[in-house]
Amino acid sequence: QVQLVESGGGMVRAGGSLRLSCAASGATFINDIIGWFRQPPGKEREFVALVAWNGGGTDYADSVKGRFTISRDKAKNTVYLDMDSLKPDDTAVYYCAVPGSPGSWSTRLSEYIYWGQGTQVTVSS
Repeated sequence: QVQLVESGGGMVRAGGSLRLSCAASGATFINDIIGWFRQPPGKEREFVALVAWNGGGTDYADSVKGRFTISRDKAKNTVYLDMDSLKPDDTAVYYCAVPGSPGSWSTRLSEYIYWGQGTQVTVSS
């Protein structure tokens, strides 16, 4: 049973940066894809980025390409989301998640069954 805990959210001005962390317990990420999703206020949850734990391959939503970077630290069993050049539209609750099928390279919400509790990111203009 994978347990995920996000941290690092907060309030920042437009143009600023934040680093989100996703720590796993109860299991390791081996052979897994780890995704970041976000849910803006009043909107549906959407894909942000994913990373392959073993090979390190990544994928990003078009809206964050060039501004966000996903990475992992195997020694700490932690995945990071570095967010730069933040915009008010990035305001959301950010979640990390793991798909039900190990190695499932998917940006679809429905593929992910393990979720953290979320961390709030607020970007002011």
